[in-house]
Amino acid sequence: MSLPIRLSTEAEEELAGAAEWYEDCEDGLGDDFTDLVKAIFRRVAANPRIHQKVYRDVRRAVVKRFPYVVLYQEVNSEVLVISVFHTSRDPKEWQRRIV
Repeated sequence: MSLPIRLSTEAEEELAGAAEWYEDCEDGLGDDFTDLVKAIFRRVAANPRIHQKVYRDVRRAVVKRFPYVVLYQEVNSEVLVISVFHTSRDPKEWQRRIV
């Protein structure tokens, strides 16, 4: 059984912004990025405990080929994606979003 995935507003904005940036760099690269992130969403929905905890009950999935991670929590029988986070940013930015 898969859990539903819900993205925080910030995560939605980060995903869209990163995809747009990559698409501006090279045609199709934004789609590649989005496809890899959505594949993470599918894996996490099927098995939310597949990735290790990195801070409190937040787990981290690494996006292949790109310097991004997906940070998420299992909350009330759903997966809440807190951030689609560029690894060069300060982690305190996503840590403030924890439920």
